[in-house]
Amino acid sequence: MQFSASKPDSAPGQTAPLEVTDEQAVARLRAGDQGYFELLMRRHNRRVYRAARAILKRDDEAEDVMQDAYVRAYEHLADFRGDASFGTWVARIAVHEALARVRREQRFRPPAPAIEEANEVLPEPKRNPEQLVNDQELRAVLEKAIDALPDDFRAVFVLRAVEQMSGAETAECLGIPEETVKTRLHRAKHRLQDLVVRSMDANWEHTHEFHLSRCDRVVTGVLARLGPAPFAGP
Repeated sequence: MQFSASKPDSAPGQTAPLEVTDEQAVARLRAGDQGYFELLMRRHNRRVYRAARAILKRDDEAEDVMQDAYVRAYEHLADFRGDASFGTWVARIAVHEALARVRREQRFRPPAPAIEEANEVLPEPKRNPEQLVNDQELRAVLEKAIDALPDDFRAVFVLRAVEQMSGAETAECLGIPEETVKTRLHRAKHRLQDLVVRSMDANWEHTHEFHLSRCDRVVTGVLARLGPAPFAGP
C-alpha cells in the first residue's frame, strides 16, 4: 500500500487543531485525507513508543517497532471499529510487534536466568532524595530501576504509572485481565525500592520522554515506507 503525504485542511503535527478528535481524524483519513494519519501518529507517538520500549528496553528497537505498528495500523485501518481508543489500538499493535520480535530473538539465544527479586539488581541509592536535584539524573536512576523489573511487571508499570493509561486501557493493550494489571502493578511497585518510588513519584510521567527529533524520525520513516499513492478507503 502506498500513501500520499498531502496535508489536511489544518496541518497536523505540532499545529494540529486540538478540536479534531481521533474519531474525526480517522473518518477524514478514510475519506481520503491522508494528512490526518500524520496527525494521529504525532498525537500518539509517545504512548506507542513507551509501550514498545517497555517490552524491548532498547530505544532503536522501539522506534523500529513503532514504524512497523503504524504501517500495520494504516494497512488495517478498515479493521478499526472504535471499541477501544485509536491510541490504545495502535499501542496494542506495537505490543504484539514487540513481543513477536522478542520471541524471534529468543530462538537464537539461550534463555536468560529468571529474576527472583528485582531488588537484587536495583542500584543502591548513593545520595538522599534532597541531593538528587538534577532532573536528568533522577530520570536515569528511575529508568534503570524500571528496566530491572521482570518483563510482565515492567510492561504494566510503564503503561499504568509512566504513560498513565487506565487499568482497562492497559488490559486492552496487553491482552490480559484488568485484575492481572492491578496485581502486576502492585508487585512492580513493591519491587522498586521504597526510596526510589518516593523520590521519583513526581517524575514517572517524564521518563522515556518522546522528543521532537524522535517524533519526526518515526513519522518520516512511516510516510516513506507507505509511499506516494492515495489512501484506499474501505
